[in-house]
Formats: sequence, structure tokens, C-alpha cells
Amino acid sequence: MYISGYRGMWIVVMFDLPTDTKKARRAYTDFRFSLLDDGFTMMQYSIYSRHCPSQENANVHIQRVERNVPPDGEVRILTVTDKQFEKMRIFWGKLRKPAEDVPKQLEFF
Repeated sequence: MYISGYRGMWIVVMFDLPTDTKKARRAYTDFRFSLLDDGFTMMQYSIYSRHCPSQENANVHIQRVERNVPPDGEVRILTVTDKQFEKMRIFWGKLRKPAEDVPKQLEFF
């Protein structure tokens, strides 16, 4: 349950997967779609993030990512608190875009 005042944490998934064969490209696409289907959004190429209201909820999503990791390549998962995520510094060239906001939603388990 979402508790007023508690802001949760972010899961950041970073991956480097091969795309040199048709089978590898399919595994890459399947993995990417599994992240999108689980509520992750693309931060940069091969870096996806998702907000979670609690460590327990984050663990559920981390387990889902682990189940979908392709047999080849590398996947890293990082969890950071809202406070740490807010301190991220983003540099853009001429294009400016604000950082992602913490979702304002009520979650029920």
C-alpha cells in the first residue's frame, strides 16, 4: 500500500545484448518488450527504469526481469531511492528535457 510521505524507489535496468543473428535480435526484442510490459520506460538506449512504492514491490519486478534475461549478453539492475534519483544530473545538447517525475498514483497489493 502506498503510504503518504513515502516516495519509494526506482529500478534501473541496463543491458548490453547481442544483435548479430536473427535469434539474438529476437531475444533482444523479447527482453525489451518484457520490460515495457512490466511498466518500465526507456531512459536511454538499453537503459530502462520503473518506479516502485516499496522494496517489496521492487523485488517482484526485479524477479520478473531476471526471469526474462536472455542467455547471451549482460543485464545489470540497480535500485535507487527517490532521493538518490532526484539528484541525478542530466546533460543534454541543444535539446532540453526534464527528468522523469515520481508517478503520483495509489497502488494496492
